[in-house]
Amino acid sequence: MFDWLSDHRRRKLTEAPFPPAWEEIVRRNVAHYCMIEAPEQAHLKALIQIFIAEKNWDALGGLELTDEIRVTVSAQACLLLLGLPHEFYRNVLSILVYPSTVVPPQRRLGHFEIARAPVEAAPPIIGQAFQQGPVILIWDAVLGGSRHPEQGHNVVYHEFAHKLDMLDGAADGTPPLRDRDEYRDWVTVCSREYLRLKHDAQKGRKSFLSAYAATNEAEFFAVATEQFFDHPRRMKEHSPDLYRVLNEYYRQDPAGRVGKMTCTTGAGD
Repeated sequence: MFDWLSDHRRRKLTEAPFPPAWEEIVRRNVAHYCMIEAPEQAHLKALIQIFIAEKNWDALGGLELTDEIRVTVSAQACLLLLGLPHEFYRNVLSILVYPSTVVPPQRRLGHFEIARAPVEAAPPIIGQAFQQGPVILIWDAVLGGSRHPEQGHNVVYHEFAHKLDMLDGAADGTPPLRDRDEYRDWVTVCSREYLRLKHDAQKGRKSFLSAYAATNEAEFFAVATEQFFDHPRRMKEHSPDLYRVLNEYYRQDPAGRVGKMTCTTGAGD
């Protein structure tokens, strides 16, 4: 019954025309939209309509919540879903958007804790994803990464990759996969590449993935997702096996889209 109601509601949402103002926002702000073919664009727009309607949105820190924010975030989050069987990020109920980089409040000591050293201030963040909580995003980072994929940093891809990873209950760098063979291949390739990156980072050697990806397996998957979509040819050149397993997981081939423009963008206007 609940599935029927959900499907009926979603069908009604996608039967409505995609607002022209939203189309303009996507073309202006989401560079990848103009790299995908018309059928994928139509599918993405349907995902956006459902995603916007089903999530709780909040703008904080003096930021005004607008359609531009909702559409720009939704388009990037849903791009990851284009080839996946999915349930519209069922583990994402709320999306909180701040205007610019924020510093989380300093952790308070527990009643029975004694400070043996100064409590370190929390580092500034541009995004966070919580296992049982919201996705937090910084609007200026969202917009910059969305309009300029050549920079190779996309906070929406990063945080929503974490939420895909968390779908099986653990943030361990391995999202739910199709079968045992895919799990085996994933673990073999990703473990090898993660350990290689960690070794390079310890030696101070640069890699096509940032050193932050060596923090843990969850960050490795999130950073690799950013590069898979934003610098796919570079990933394919430096680590063809990593590109292959991400290609098989997301069921998309971003390297084949590079240089293709299926519409006119307004990025940078």
